[in-house]
Amino acid sequence: MPTIATLPDLLADSERTAVIAPERGLRYSYRELRALVEQTAARLRALGLRAGDRIALVAYNGPEFLAGFLGATAIGAAVHPLNPQLAAAEVDTAIDDAAITLTLVASGCEATMSGTRVPRERIASLALDDDTVTIEGIAREARGDIAAPTSDSDALLLFTSGTTSRPKLVPLTHANLLASARNVAASYALTADDVSLCVMPLFHVHGLVASTLATLLSGGTVVAPPRFSASAFWEQARSTGATWYSAVPTIHTILLNNADAELEGAGRQFRFVRSCSAALAEATQERFESFFGVPLLQAYGMTEAAHQISTNPLPPGERRPGSVGLPTGVEVTVLDEAGNEVPRGSSGEVCVRGPNVTRGYLNNPEANATAFTNGWFRTGDSGYIDVDGYIHLSGRIKELINRGGEKISPHEIDAALLSHPAVHEAVAIAVPHEVYGEEVEAVVALKPGATASEAELIAHAAARLARFKVPKAIRFVPAIPRSATGKIQRRRLLDLLDGEAR
Repeated sequence: MPTIATLPDLLADSERTAVIAPERGLRYSYRELRALVEQTAARLRALGLRAGDRIALVAYNGPEFLAGFLGATAIGAAVHPLNPQLAAAEVDTAIDDAAITLTLVASGCEATMSGTRVPRERIASLALDDDTVTIEGIAREARGDIAAPTSDSDALLLFTSGTTSRPKLVPLTHANLLASARNVAASYALTADDVSLCVMPLFHVHGLVASTLATLLSGGTVVAPPRFSASAFWEQARSTGATWYSAVPTIHTILLNNADAELEGAGRQFRFVRSCSAALAEATQERFESFFGVPLLQAYGMTEAAHQISTNPLPPGERRPGSVGLPTGVEVTVLDEAGNEVPRGSSGEVCVRGPNVTRGYLNNPEANATAFTNGWFRTGDSGYIDVDGYIHLSGRIKELINRGGEKISPHEIDAALLSHPAVHEAVAIAVPHEVYGEEVEAVVALKPGATASEAELIAHAAARLARFKVPKAIRFVPAIPRSATGKIQRRRLLDLLDGEAR
């Protein structure tokens, strides 16, 4: 694996295909993509951007995103990618909180900036015409000399999802991102022959690091449609010769639920499929592997660790059901509330340290004081490490349901409900209770055309769970609310239940 210090160095002087935009029939070699990145860097410098500046990037997946991201990091700027689907107020908040110098908007994303408070002089457009990058904006007075980035330069700025508190800004350096990309590439034995079908958004660390940077590091090819499409997925995989893809469990489930008999065994064209960024139900994994005929490897990652922390191994290694696998190039331990390590098999807070882990949240000393203990980053995830070193998660500590002192993992209840043939999605939540403090309920979306009553699902769960874990009520919804990156919004579900009660 090559030794490189900064992200633009990923692009070797090679004629091998680096990126494919299948919906437009575009292919760029490593040499061609490198030229686009160099053009982008030169045009940003001409606008007065310098090392240390912060650039927001509004772009869908594709060569424009890669040119903008890698071009900005080439001048030593830190990039804050924005979801093009954000509302104007959300864009304003993100740009203000991250102290953005310039917002770079790719062709087709202009509507994202409509109605925002961002002044015209702080917006520039990015367009790609074959082998030419055009950036149009108002030049600013350059502050500082032109300087090349180092491995310790910030390259990526991302907000945490904010499911438990106000989102915090996470800085990731070139070294952090490259360490995680190396871990991913090593975990799955990626080579120049591998083709990654990137179905996760590049504005999220999952799609950027796992699907893309790890692939470029190994000299492989990234297939980058603008967004995931279940109807286009299998043709894109077939026509590009994709050898793997990584996604949240929601996408795996969508592919399963939309597959007809002709797609049985279609996954055999992949070496493996990866699942990360949310808990993968054992029932979903079993159905997926059985129907598509490909190993589905559950992994564990988070923004603060530049994505990957652990993964289940490739065959013939053991894919342990219910586990997120073995640590990959990062140290993992479990600490109690006092910060002491607990024995193997004992539960506590999963903590990590390694070259991929952020140095700390920006401008947030209070959060950093609680996030680190003796050099360990506290993930906020509850779990344990078994005798063989496999990591098992029981959920976010603040999302555990405390029923009369019994700490209940919502994932365990989710899995029990998901094993019912009529259930498409299921999410267990805590609701206030006069006696127990919190009680278990669940929100369920059924499969199209399927039927199941509340009593039937409660009985199904009761046959698989201890009595105190069984949901006392089930609310049916058309679809479970999720974030843009596929994460379950448990707080939004609480609001939904409160709204129904009023």
